[in-house]
This record gives sequence, C-alpha cells and structure tokens, in this order.
Amino acid sequence: MSRFTLLLGGDLTRTPALDAEIAGSRIIAADSGMRHAALLGVKPELWVGDFDSVPDGLEGADLDVARRAFPAEKDMTDGEIAIAAALEAGATSILLAGAFGGDRADHMFLHFAQVLQLSERGIAAKLTSGDQEGVPLVPGRCHSFDLVNGTLFSILGFSKLSGLSVEGARWPLDSVEVPFGSSLTLSNVVDGNLMIRLMDGRALFMAHLQNDGDG
Repeated sequence: MSRFTLLLGGDLTRTPALDAEIAGSRIIAADSGMRHAALLGVKPELWVGDFDSVPDGLEGADLDVARRAFPAEKDMTDGEIAIAAALEAGATSILLAGAFGGDRADHMFLHFAQVLQLSERGIAAKLTSGDQEGVPLVPGRCHSFDLVNGTLFSILGFSKLSGLSVEGARWPLDSVEVPFGSSLTLSNVVDGNLMIRLMDGRALFMAHLQNDGDG
C-alpha cells in the first residue's frame, strides 16, 4: 500500500493523531501548502503548483525539494495537480491535509468532491485539518469510527441517500431515506461505538475532533 499525504493551503493544526497518521507516508506539497511542512516536521518529495500564493519566507528559498511548476492560467487547481502526481506515483491511499478553511471556499468544496471521486475509484481518501476530518462513505460498506463520546459529527449528502443507518450516536438512524438537501444528518453526537452504513448515494462523514487542549 502506497500512502501519500498532500499538503494543501487550508488550515492545519498539528496533533498527535495527525502525526501518527502521516508517519511513514510520502509527502507532496501543493503551492502554499508547503508552509505546513515546517509545522509537521516533514520534507515533501515534490512541490507542485503555479506558486502564485507561496508565503513570505518560502519564495525563492532553497528548500532542496523537487518542484513541478505550472502556468497560472491552467485548468486544474494546485490540489488537483498534487492528487494527479500522487496517483501517477502509485498512491493507493491519499490524505488531504489542510483541506478545510483558508480563504477559498470554492477550493474547500472541490476537496470534498475530490475525495468522493477518489473513493469511487477505489482509492482510500480522507480530509483533515487536524481539528476536523472528513471520510467518504462507501455504499454497501459498514464504516466504524474510533471517536470519543461527545464528538460532534455530521453526514453531508451530495445526493439523495438510501438505506442510511447510524449506530452508537445520540440520534441513531435505521435504514432511512434522506432527501438531497436535508439537514437530518447534521450535528449528531457520538454515544458509543459509532458505526455507519449507507446502501446508496454519495455522502461525506465529517467529525469535529476533540484534541488535547480543546475546550
């Protein structure tokens, strides 16, 4: 299994859980996501993008990292380029770190769509900010989540959802139909061993993690 962590330009908090998750993975930075390398104490093997949003202090710096530059007027985002580079290198698992927040809500939405697309291609994919994480729900599979009681989570539907079951939550569901655009699956709370099964549809599980120091 070839695991990749892609450093994107959104918000990122370093946590022990995130350190453990990226340990041993190959690293690719997308444009301004390079700033997270120092935070995480990692050295990417590749830095891709048009480099139009590189933070002060990194511009022109000799970071001894291979670069793959693209023109500013391109038909792919820097994150999408990083995903393509990881797949080209044989990735079977991709963690998008820095996928939430930032100043581009459109890019954040695209990250949601990209992990769903990757999962449909059989690539394990996940989004993280350190404080939040997102995981595609693969239809027909039972997903188990190791989260502490009281963790807030939501299921974001990108289509009508059929046969959605949620166990180990304050508000369980038993094989329900969820219309597209419904808020039924927002703001639930872990209360036991959380397990989710979706029979049909496209959905993303999102959890607000309770890290050390959280109030």
